[in-house]
Amino acid sequence: MEVQEYIGRELAGVKRALDRALNSLTQQEVSWRPGSGCNSIGLILLHIGRIEDMFIQARFLGKPEIWQSEKWYEKLNLSPTEEGAHYTVEQVNCFEVPKLEDLLAYHDAVRARTKECLRSMKPEEFGQKVSLPPFGELHKATVFSFIAAHASEHIGEISYLRGLQRGMDK
Repeated sequence: MEVQEYIGRELAGVKRALDRALNSLTQQEVSWRPGSGCNSIGLILLHIGRIEDMFIQARFLGKPEIWQSEKWYEKLNLSPTEEGAHYTVEQVNCFEVPKLEDLLAYHDAVRARTKECLRSMKPEEFGQKVSLPPFGELHKATVFSFIAAHASEHIGEISYLRGLQRGMDK
């Protein structure tokens, strides 16, 4: 199996896990926080999409993020400078979670661009390096690996928050 096919399978597995974790959640559940300064499922979902958008579009391809180019900040009623990270407790507590369907549309748009990038790559390009602050110079294949691992870690958090609200397997 070539690296391109492997990465594609990993990204598909991440999508299946995310869909499973979000299945049948209400907007109230997506917006719920277990306590002050704790992230909601919606904020975590935004974070996953924003990081992937930044890493692939801006850092990897040197293009504008679709957050800006497709004006997703308007569609989600958020600030154009929203990074989806580095929040204070006050910012977390005040964050107004966009509609789940809109967050998922943003996430799907970002993933579609990531998959386009992956499909367009030649095998020798995966060994090339790209600057990914704050991590330094990484092989392009490692950036894709990071995206899958990063999303998987946060899907675990989403699943935990779901379980706190619904109990096991509900």
